[in-house]
Amino acid sequence: MLELTDVTVTFPGATAVDRVDLRVEEGSVLAVLGPSGCGKSTLLRAVAGLEPITSGSIRWQGRDLRGVPTHERGFALMFQDGQLFAQASVADNIGYPLRLRGRSRRERAGRVAELLELVGLGGYADRRPATLSGGQQQRVALARSLAADPALLLLDEPLSSLDRALRDRLAGDLREILTATGTTALLVTHDHDEAFTVADRMAVMLDGRIAQEGDAVQVWRHPVSREVASFVGYDTIVESSSPAGRRLLASGQEGGVASGGSGSVALRRSALRVDPRGDLSGVVRRMTTVSDALHLEVDVEGLGRLPALAADRGPEVGDEVRLTVDPRGVARLPD
Repeated sequence: MLELTDVTVTFPGATAVDRVDLRVEEGSVLAVLGPSGCGKSTLLRAVAGLEPITSGSIRWQGRDLRGVPTHERGFALMFQDGQLFAQASVADNIGYPLRLRGRSRRERAGRVAELLELVGLGGYADRRPATLSGGQQQRVALARSLAADPALLLLDEPLSSLDRALRDRLAGDLREILTATGTTALLVTHDHDEAFTVADRMAVMLDGRIAQEGDAVQVWRHPVSREVASFVGYDTIVESSSPAGRRLLASGQEGGVASGGSGSVALRRSALRVDPRGDLSGVVRRMTTVSDALHLEVDVEGLGRLPALAADRGPEVGDEVRLTVDPRGVARLPD
């Protein structure tokens, strides 16, 4: 188990990590999700021993790691660019950690073949990194990180250099590989979908602090503040006590949206959908076509302009539409 207690990292004139408490249970994956500059990569580097902490403690299985050099921690670190050896073969890249540990050539070859099959690159042992696609290179980097059976795998934005479609596919593959190997991992990323796909638990980091931590689904569906809600994709926030908020809650109650109490109502773009049976009505003011839906801006009666989704053959600008509330895109925020 990895345990961070009151961890602070400061630089001249700035605090990058501010009193962070986190736990990563053995065999689980924790994602630290946050925008650029929030301190998440600094936190990862501190766990790896690449960045000294100003105060607090980092413990692995009860052992305080202060003063323990990086190479003695037994952790592996995977970066977003893979950092493969360009002149070495795929097999030599993956086998490098085993070579450092004095494993025999036969042992290295067996382990490399096993890992290549695990990451879906069987038969690629003799290839050079330059002949591989970006996604294949990241698979090689992952295999190299897993080669020496690290106690903890640290993932620093591992998929951010890839295009969206490939990133989504590899995120699912990464989850399956980590689960199959029982690897304990700490992932830092700015990508909501990547964090949700790969991790068991999620910690949202804003301005150097952990703003919310918990089960990934819980954080995703029940943000604890406007700041967290905004970062994880709730684009619109209205007061629940306002006429607009009451109308939204009334429209969503049949789908499970909680009513009553104070606070705010947060909406994702997917919260409102065009439906002739819907309780709300409005006029389409803007329409953008994407691959699988129409993104609309609808001037909803009593609510103002709100985002909404329609099927691929939807209304035109100026049309009046009926809207229904999808509870999966609605969250109640506390005061």
